[in-house]
Formats: sequence, C-alpha cells, structure tokens
Amino acid sequence: MTELVKDSCYYCSARYKSIFNELGLEEARIMDSSKKCTIYKKGQKIFEEGTYPHGVYCINSGKIKVTQMGTDGKEQIIHLCVDGDVMGYRSVLSGDKYSCSATVLETSSVCYIPVNVFTDLVKENARLTSKIIQLFSAELKVAETTITNMAHKSVKERLAQAILLLKETYGYEKDGCTVNVSITREDMASMVGTAREVVTRLLLELRKEGSIELTGKKVQILSQQKLIKIANVFD
Repeated sequence: MTELVKDSCYYCSARYKSIFNELGLEEARIMDSSKKCTIYKKGQKIFEEGTYPHGVYCINSGKIKVTQMGTDGKEQIIHLCVDGDVMGYRSVLSGDKYSCSATVLETSSVCYIPVNVFTDLVKENARLTSKIIQLFSAELKVAETTITNMAHKSVKERLAQAILLLKETYGYEKDGCTVNVSITREDMASMVGTAREVVTRLLLELRKEGSIELTGKKVQILSQQKLIKIANVFD
C-alpha cells in the first residue's frame, strides 16, 4: 500500500459518481481533513469479512471485487466496484462486522473516511441519507435477481450474463470489443457460482460459437446479441 497526498473531495471527479455528490463545500472540507487516501495493488485486501469496520471506503479510481465466503469455503463475488463506489457503509450504519471482503482486481486508489465523520455527515445531510437509501434499494434488487438466477438459470446462461455484467461495469478498451478488466477463471467461477474447470469449458464453448474471443485474462465480445440470447436477458 502507498499513501497518497490527499486531493480535495469537492473537486474529485469520482465524488460526482458516488453518494457523496450531495456534499457541500464545507462538508467536503470536513472529509478532506480526516480521510486517508491509499494506492492498493492487485490482490491486496482493503477490508476482510468478519472484522469490525472503522470507516467507509470511496474508490477514487480502480477495479475492486466484493466477495463473501460460502458455507462450502468457496468465495462468491457479490459485487464489482468502480470509481465513485462506496464500500463498507452497511456495516458502519448497522454497527455490525463486515459481511464481505474487498479485494483489488487492478491497481486502485481508495479513500478511507473514519466512521464518526461518515455517520455525522449522514445525520446532518438529508440528501446524503436519501442517496444511501436508494443505494440500499438498488443492492437489494441485485441480490434478489442473483438468487433467482442461481435457482433458475443454467451455468452457461449465468456465465454469459457475467460477461455482459463485466462489460456493463468496466466498459470496453479502445478496440471497442475487449472488456476493460483482467479477470481470472477463478473470479469468473466465483461470479457464476461454479468450478473453475466448468467456466474454462464453457468459455471455450462460447468461443466456438462465435460469441467471444479469449486472450489470457481478457475477454473480447464478438457478438453481444449472441451473449444476450444465451444469457436469456432482455432490456
């Protein structure tokens, strides 16, 4: 980890993508005076499931996976984070232990805001509170959809949907077809809820069918429409 010189929250471009976009200049200054900004390298843990929170984390830039350990001891990816996402706020607000872990997928710059600063801002800023409620609602909807998919969709359908989610979350590289994230087969398996070997086999099937191309840990989407059809998802 490398600690960074703190930039102003008020002028941070990531803030406008987050729940903190409702903060005024003085509130941003309060965060500036207490936050700690750090660069995390790939594979480093930001916080760990089962530990007590001391604050929340706002992603300035980078790519991070939020995971939960299943009863079988296997890791399940429950959320993919991008610039502006805030992590750990549920545990802070409930006073409970972290129910998940956050691990860096690619080098990321993350700002840590102490619990007392965060909770004071929530108490004093009704618009921030409203944003948090909306975030709770959106995450609950995603959780409900994930449960339904696990129960009713095949592994291949879920894998196609996971690739589409990666594209929706991180976008494309300059070539317009390579998903802008490096992801291991293990991580794909933990997104889908299956074994790495199954994911490897199904990725090769999708490749043969002309939906995707594979280059190391990168995935190119050759036909988004084919993936949508396979995933059985509709707008």
